Amino acid sequence: MPAFAYHALDPSGKPTKGIIEAGSAAAARSSLRKRNLSPLSVEPTALRKAGAKGAKGAGTFTRTRIPRRSLTLLTRQLAILVGTGIGVEQALKTVADQSSKPAVSSLLLNLRASVLEGRSFAQALDDYPQIFGDFYRASVAAGEASGQLGQVMEHLSSFVETRAKNRQTVQLALLYPAILAIVSLLVIVALLTFVVPDIVRVFTSRGAELPLLTRSLIAVSGFINQWGLVMIGGIVGIIAGVAALLRQPNIRLSWHRFIVRFPLTRSFSLKSNAVQFAGTLATLTVSRVPLVDALAAAARTVPNLHIRAKVTQATTRVREGMALSRALDETQVFPPMLIAMVTSGEAGGVLGDTLTRAADDQERDLNALVAALVALVEPAVLLLMGGIVMLLVLSILLPIVNLNNLVN
Repeated sequence: MPAFAYHALDPSGKPTKGIIEAGSAAAARSSLRKRNLSPLSVEPTALRKAGAKGAKGAGTFTRTRIPRRSLTLLTRQLAILVGTGIGVEQALKTVADQSSKPAVSSLLLNLRASVLEGRSFAQALDDYPQIFGDFYRASVAAGEASGQLGQVMEHLSSFVETRAKNRQTVQLALLYPAILAIVSLLVIVALLTFVVPDIVRVFTSRGAELPLLTRSLIAVSGFINQWGLVMIGGIVGIIAGVAALLRQPNIRLSWHRFIVRFPLTRSFSLKSNAVQFAGTLATLTVSRVPLVDALAAAARTVPNLHIRAKVTQATTRVREGMALSRALDETQVFPPMLIAMVTSGEAGGVLGDTLTRAADDQERDLNALVAALVALVEPAVLLLMGGIVMLLVLSILLPIVNLNNLVN
């Protein structure tokens, strides 16, 4: 049954609101009256309405999001309940009743309604791609297809928790440099807009010849005062145009291919995609999902479209009977260490465990690389902003020194 958001009055006349599950708005009002509540309004939840459009294939989907922490928590709760043998529909109902967040309750009850209508759990998740990413939906689909949903949900909850933790760590590490850069830019723009013109008038009134650095600063200040808003609009327009172009499949594929081949981005791109692929494949393989199905699901979770196409080709080769290690080696988009570990896992008949170790190794390497890059951001921002401020100070001090020389 779908979820409805209601506003009502309790017997004492105090307003109350919440989420109720019912077959229709009329049934929801009836249920509220049985609870001694006087309904003021009963509306289908926004999640339900947006999800219904997506289910019809209209190409629209909900833009409503839930906090990442809530997603992590509900995934862990669902994994525990499904792992104990409770049905998906009952697990969704239980977690929804325990949640204190209306958006989460609405989401879970609407998912339950879709399941009760005869759709699979994975198909219900497809209505909310902005909440449940490709990896999440592909993992659930593979788990349902193999009958190992409980194990897949357990591994999935661990993955979601780890990813949320890593994301939070990076965000906290970048918070200070970001604030520093924004404040420094605002100060620099304020100096160029309000301070520099007044200083220039003092120098020009004395007929002093200004140094090249000061003249350059004056030119920059004049440009910002005259064209600053136009420049900001142009930058926003360029960003919007590039984003629109990247939504085109062919252009996006070409861009992803460039990222993979460009020397400065190749290493990071290959490593990050290898971590995503290896982690997904390890999770599904350990959960006893058939290898071909696990490969197909893992391919859909690879962010880079060029690498995803290569993995799809490797999946076809494995389906035709080729060894996984050889098929992955032919793609030439995975680190040699990963290929070597897959080879040893196949030879020893412990592919799942080997893939898990390989995924952990790749993730440690990626985390070390990310930590190094993040550690470089703060001193880089300090040096850049310090250099700009030094140029501003010099451009103002040099004419003052020249004026003093003229007086002497």
